[in-house]
Amino acid sequence: MPRNTLTRDQIVRTAVELLDEEGLEGLNMRSLGKRLDSAATAVYWHVKNKDDLVLLAGDLVWHEIELPEPDAADWRSAAVSLAVDLHAMFERHPWLVQAFGSYLFYGPGKARYDDHCLALYEQAGFAPADADQVAAAVFTYVLGNALGGAAMVSLNRRLSRDGQDTQELIGATMAKAAEVAQEFPRLRARLAEPYAADYAAAPEQTLERGLRALLAGLEAQLPARGSAGGSARSS
Repeated sequence: MPRNTLTRDQIVRTAVELLDEEGLEGLNMRSLGKRLDSAATAVYWHVKNKDDLVLLAGDLVWHEIELPEPDAADWRSAAVSLAVDLHAMFERHPWLVQAFGSYLFYGPGKARYDDHCLALYEQAGFAPADADQVAAAVFTYVLGNALGGAAMVSLNRRLSRDGQDTQELIGATMAKAAEVAQEFPRLRARLAEPYAADYAAAPEQTLERGLRALLAGLEAQLPARGSAGGSARSS
């Protein structure tokens, strides 16, 4: 495909597809050009380099997040919904989680999300500076929860490329981890429980439970609602 028939939007959307399938290590201009049925040189007319492309792809996927209307009466439910949708986006694009260690993401997609978070927390009654801290705390919590899944995707991809049996290696590793855990009383007791069949698995609803606990603690810092106004408190 000649360069004058390519668009930057087409290139970026194709880059997201490639990143989803191959990860950061699988993205290069040659493989992208092949997928676009175009010469790699044609791509350079629209994006400067791979780093620029990762930033554009990273910002594009932020648009996938639905933004619930700020609701002072039930702001925590809206905040949980927003955070859960952010986590789901990270699960669809695990390369983005890994990229946070090497890239500083910005753009209209991320700004749209950040601005809505601040609006939600300010509507709840947090002062602007406090809303910044709340937004950062929730984002860090969600990103941390997404790290395990992103790491597993990357590990599976690497082992497959090396020709190793992924499930066999993971199973052997978990067996060794469980053996080590036998030396520690609380871990040993949990491994004896029926729910501990998967040593590496997190309990169900871990993300939502942690979010609600985090937000409840942050809400406790809000001033009590006065008769003439003030912050709304949810039950």
